[in-house]
Amino acid sequence: MLLEGKKLLITGVLTRDSIAYSVAQAAQEQGAELVLTSFGRAMSLTEKSAKRLPQPVDVLEMDANNPDHIQAVADDLAKRWGRVDGFLHAIAFAPRDALGGNFLNTPWESVQAALQTSAYSLKAIAVGVLPLMEEHGGGIVGLDFDATVAWPLYDWMGVAKAGLESVARYLARDLGRHRIRVNLVSAGPLRTIAAKGIPGFDALADGWGERAPLGWDTGDPTPVAKAAVFLLSDWASGITGEILHVDGGYHAIGSSLPEKAE
Repeated sequence: MLLEGKKLLITGVLTRDSIAYSVAQAAQEQGAELVLTSFGRAMSLTEKSAKRLPQPVDVLEMDANNPDHIQAVADDLAKRWGRVDGFLHAIAFAPRDALGGNFLNTPWESVQAALQTSAYSLKAIAVGVLPLMEEHGGGIVGLDFDATVAWPLYDWMGVAKAGLESVARYLARDLGRHRIRVNLVSAGPLRTIAAKGIPGFDALADGWGERAPLGWDTGDPTPVAKAAVFLLSDWASGITGEILHVDGGYHAIGSSLPEKAE
């Protein structure tokens, strides 16, 4: 029971295929009490998923780009629990013209939307719940995709993920004095609703398991969920500013050499 007695905020749950859903499920199994967030047309999907968890939970409306929404969630949690022990940041978005090989032509407005939603929102939520964490500390975990290289067709979402990694490091620096840890889980490709919107995802995902030393099941988010639960727990008390790769070891292997022409 790594999370026994912990009060956690979980963002990013849409369906049971969502990585965040698996994190929520694993967190409950480890003793945590949860609240989920969603907003707009996604609310109905999140509410259905919330009822399918081992213990049904409430869903609060929160657009991570709306400061009033973040404050309203913080106020609710203050009344509900009086504290927060951590949260999962599973929020990312890029307009269609920011993906798919359009990197040189993407307008600033689309880039701004990708950066604000996928990177800046981590800081915005952290600051929003800080008054509920600063006295006792806790863990903040974000979901990442390796931003050390330029992936085909990933374009400005890749830049946004690089921004997320940097935001996490600066938050780790500034929140450490409150004993708040900030870490990311860099996951291998998983077949979620969000992934379906990424051009070229299938080509990337299909070859991942062949190159990863441990193999990789694109339909099983359990390893990622377990890592997130660990980082949210007190067992990770000395870890912050870290990017934990849960990708079957893919990130550690060099690119394949081209076959010799006969």
